[in-house]
Amino acid sequence: MPDTGIQERVASTIIDVLKVDADLVGSDTRIREDLGSDSLDSVTLVMALEDEFGGSINDNDAKSLATVGDVVSYISRRVEEKSLA
Repeated sequence: MPDTGIQERVASTIIDVLKVDADLVGSDTRIREDLGSDSLDSVTLVMALEDEFGGSINDNDAKSLATVGDVVSYISRRVEEKSLA
């Protein structure tokens, strides 16, 4: 089960970067389709997540992160591995 703090930090970052309403950001929310993220938004979001969690997200991994839940799970795994904080 993902850490609630990580969920909140991911959601906050998504809301800030994509300028969307908090009510739109749930674990099943699709970043591109539901939140209207384009390729530039996606790059900006990945950079903001890297800044927030103090690590790097490789391009192949970033492409596989389709939903908010995917991002939370990915970050949670990486934090457990100590490759993100």
